[in-house]
Amino acid sequence: MTPVPVLSIITWAPFGGALLIMFTARHRPLAVRLIAAVSTGISTACSLWIFFTYDRDAAGFQFYEKLSLVPPLGIAYELGVDGMSLLMVLLTSVIILAGVFASWTLTVRSQEFYALLLALVTGVYGVFVSLDLFILFLFYELAVLPMYLLIGIWGSTAEVRPRGIFAWAYRATGVGTKEYAAMKLTLYLLFGSAFILVGIFALYVNGGNASFSFLEAEAAGFDPIVQRWVFLAFYVGFGILAGIWPLHTWSPDGHASAPTAVSMLHAGVLMKLGAYGVVRLGIGLLPDGAIEWAFLVGTIACINIVYGALAAMAQTDLKYVIAYSSVSHMGFVMLGAATLTEPGLDGSVFQMFAHGIMTGLFFALVGLVYEKAHSREIFRMGGFGRTMPGIATAFTIAGLSSLGLPATAGFVGEFLTFLGAWRSAHPWWLVPAVAGTLLTAVYILRVTRQIFWGPESREFHRLSDASGPEWVALAILSFVLVVFGMLPAVAVGPVDTAVVPLLLRLIR
Repeated sequence: MTPVPVLSIITWAPFGGALLIMFTARHRPLAVRLIAAVSTGISTACSLWIFFTYDRDAAGFQFYEKLSLVPPLGIAYELGVDGMSLLMVLLTSVIILAGVFASWTLTVRSQEFYALLLALVTGVYGVFVSLDLFILFLFYELAVLPMYLLIGIWGSTAEVRPRGIFAWAYRATGVGTKEYAAMKLTLYLLFGSAFILVGIFALYVNGGNASFSFLEAEAAGFDPIVQRWVFLAFYVGFGILAGIWPLHTWSPDGHASAPTAVSMLHAGVLMKLGAYGVVRLGIGLLPDGAIEWAFLVGTIACINIVYGALAAMAQTDLKYVIAYSSVSHMGFVMLGAATLTEPGLDGSVFQMFAHGIMTGLFFALVGLVYEKAHSREIFRMGGFGRTMPGIATAFTIAGLSSLGLPATAGFVGEFLTFLGAWRSAHPWWLVPAVAGTLLTAVYILRVTRQIFWGPESREFHRLSDASGPEWVALAILSFVLVVFGMLPAVAVGPVDTAVVPLLLRLIR
């Protein structure tokens, strides 16, 4: 037991900020923003502290906390982090702190917006640090449900022109509206939650320990048949949130309709909850099931990579380009996990972090461009680099990381995934993975050139660059992308301490 409950502080500081905002900051927009910044700043400071004080030699779960809640059912408030969850906690802290500053200019019902945003991030932290599966599921629901209100109230409606034989269906269901996106996202994720809950109860019943503890479940030996079907339940349930094909369609609509900070959290962190769940619970607790379904997971990941990249190339709305890009990049995450190799799993977790920072930066920039130009149509815009050089530079950095340029974080995650695919039982996975990288370069370079470095558009005049708090978000995210690209061992080291024990369970 740790003497200072640092994980509880990280998890609950944003929730405390949400309560303060709701009870003390009505009609005080500056106080709302300051409370949000301070509460997320506390979590970020503590996240950095545990990241650099984590004992890599001892490895395992550290900063352990436990409080029994329902002893007869084996439910406890049990927290701990290993090298894998350590990096995810740091990712969440960086994204939410940047998201608060990226939303600094929000004026519509800012009190409720920040309160819901901070409640959501409490759930995200809870999933990454929970060692009790029942409490993990509760935190998971807390992370998902506020999205409905955040998108439905503060989101934006995209223009979708109904065409083809299904045009009537588009008009009838309101495709493109923020209400449609919010409902679709919520229904998809609640559908996935049903699979997760069934899987957790299956482990509870078959574990023989009358406990929801992850550590006890890890020590228990589950029947291979149980592992086979529970792993599939976890893959579908968590995979929906990770954007696996063909259950990914909620994601682009949700990304495109969400406000800036919510898009940053949505793509930067929430999708990682799904991949983390597959690796932590699926592979970590059900090694036989992971081996049996690895081919399916890897093959669908390859489809994700190529399909997401091709779909991104076909978009004319800037936000949809980044949204489908996330579908493609999450394919790299799932492919690395499916290889069941040390470099592949290291690459999967590192790619979660790298993509989270990169896509958070992308959506912060898209929000700024839309706020200043009032347009997301790629081919209407042009030459913005002359009037907003700071935004153009940050977008170029994010784009270079997305296409996997060496010395950026995106390169490290993709390279380790490629290495894992080559060493796996199915080396042909490397072909669609490399093809996806080439396609990514095509659409990223095209979009960057068109909007920022191409001929100047006559439709837009007197555009301004980022200013004040907006620079904080861009600077933090750009800095992290470059630093972790130049010094990947800072993250790969602790991740590897969590991956090696997991692999040893696979070969028993």
